[in-house]
Amino acid sequence: MEYIKGRGAQINTKNRFETRERVLEHFEGIDELPDLDGKTEVFLEHPKTILNKTESPDLPFDFSLNPYQGCEHGCVYCYARNVHQYWGYSAGIDFEQKLIAKPAAPELLRKAFQNKNYKPSRISLSGNTDCYQPLERKMEITRSLLKVFLEFKHPVGIITKNSLILRDIDILSELAENNLVHVMVSITSMREDLRLLMEPRTATTKNRLGVIKHLTENGIPAGVMTAPIIPGLNSDEIPDLIQAAADAGALAAGFTMVRLNGSVKDIFHDWLFKSFPDAADKIWNQIKECHGGQVNDNRFGMRMRGEGHIAESIRQLFKLSVKKHLDGRSFPEYDYSLFKRPGTGLQLELDW
Repeated sequence: MEYIKGRGAQINTKNRFETRERVLEHFEGIDELPDLDGKTEVFLEHPKTILNKTESPDLPFDFSLNPYQGCEHGCVYCYARNVHQYWGYSAGIDFEQKLIAKPAAPELLRKAFQNKNYKPSRISLSGNTDCYQPLERKMEITRSLLKVFLEFKHPVGIITKNSLILRDIDILSELAENNLVHVMVSITSMREDLRLLMEPRTATTKNRLGVIKHLTENGIPAGVMTAPIIPGLNSDEIPDLIQAAADAGALAAGFTMVRLNGSVKDIFHDWLFKSFPDAADKIWNQIKECHGGQVNDNRFGMRMRGEGHIAESIRQLFKLSVKKHLDGRSFPEYDYSLFKRPGTGLQLELDW
């Protein structure tokens, strides 16, 4: 099948929850072909709650909040692809074309904060898909969520690779004045040709660096997340990525090693051998070497950092780059003491 421009995944993998699947064995012998023309469909979901408790000790937050499922950015390595199978879709092309929006998310968040038993916690917006993906421009669910965080004076962490976040600089500035927001901008490569293949519908690296610069110039703490690092593909770019982010004003940096869990393994393998046929074997084997001979590792404490010689050299390169370019910089601490429920006239007495 011809390479699909503008999409990360090049295939629709089998949904492991489905007992049947439709396959294309003969191109001329099927009336309904998979929808590969780039058409995006949006479905509305109305959950009862919106905060998802985080059980992983590897993650620096207590709850995640996802206004959207599926993501039009199309990052081929995205671990969130597997979650799309719970909705009855494929983790492949479906993840990029069949999007789910949760318009009631702001009211559900307000309801959670109004619960008398709720205490302010570390919340990530989002934990799975990008809260500023293109659909947000129209639906503005993320903007409405930020208004709720500001209303209750509750801290929020944001990670994105879309410059649309600058639209909400008015709310973010108010949150930042009270030490209630941190923003991490995800940047995986300084090479535009690689970005276009790996993250086809994201903002350019130049624009993402501009986001960091614009946010920090407006007093909004911003950092860079160089994730995922893929050995043999973008691992050599770590020093340049950290330096460029530091020059733009970044206060912090993070990274994770690529891990290809579930259906992402097949999606990434197909993409890798189509996009880089000459280097694919070497890259694939280096990924396996970082995870004990597999391309995925589910062990807490190890799955996001990898192990072995290659993983250790990447960690050291990252640490040296951060020390060189970001030494002495850090995010301000969140101020949880400001949390209040509008209408009560009182702030909560916290245990810390």
